[in-house]
Amino acid sequence: MSASSGLSTFRGAGGYWRAYNSIDLATPDAFYSDPGLVWQFYSYRRHKALTAEPNNAHKALARLSHVKNIKFLTISQNVDGLSQRAGHNPDTLLEIHGSLFELRCTDFCCSYVERNNMTDPLTPSLDVTSFDKLESLPSLTSDQLPHCPRCHKGLLRPGVIWFGESLPLQAVDKADEFIVRNGVDLILVIGTSRSVWPAASYVDVVKNQGGKVAIFNTERDEAEADAWQFVGDCSETLPAALEPLFSGSQAA
Repeated sequence: MSASSGLSTFRGAGGYWRAYNSIDLATPDAFYSDPGLVWQFYSYRRHKALTAEPNNAHKALARLSHVKNIKFLTISQNVDGLSQRAGHNPDTLLEIHGSLFELRCTDFCCSYVERNNMTDPLTPSLDVTSFDKLESLPSLTSDQLPHCPRCHKGLLRPGVIWFGESLPLQAVDKADEFIVRNGVDLILVIGTSRSVWPAASYVDVVKNQGGKVAIFNTERDEAEADAWQFVGDCSETLPAALEPLFSGSQAA
């Protein structure tokens, strides 16, 4: 969904940063092997997200999150913070892949977590404007990277879910409970494929409950022949599709 705000995606043509495959940098092994390189990559992503603006799809979902008498939950795979900046009700927003703006200590004995840290850059050596146009990235030492302000020993890491890591159990349980307890009868799949689990499984759960599926993407999903499909830029198609819900509805 954030592609319309100018942010690249992990998969497809936008899945590379410099000569690196983005997926290869989004693993615990990559961080422990070269934390400086991984922090340069995530500093770039933080900077791009902070300079991007929420598009009309973010704003439409945010508006929907404040409508009374609609049981609604956004299960977001995005980590860029644009939904919050669009004014989305935090009580109805689950970021199951974490956030670029959350920091966690990597020391085993320290539980420090900091949320909504919008500092850019986090350290002088992570100033994107100083290295983004260089032919080769400078190697960074541990002293040049963000450290935990509580234990003063551990490196801080981005508070995102890396490949090979488990999703936060509390968020997964909340999503499962909402879908089943409320008998969800409509699921909107916005700007994503069904290749990422467990988010992709929610479509099957809703269908098995007798619910409907609406897909908003740039291409048709041929595997979902029975779904309502809105092909095009979701920053245009989603607001148009949701507009009837807002007519006559009251905001919370």
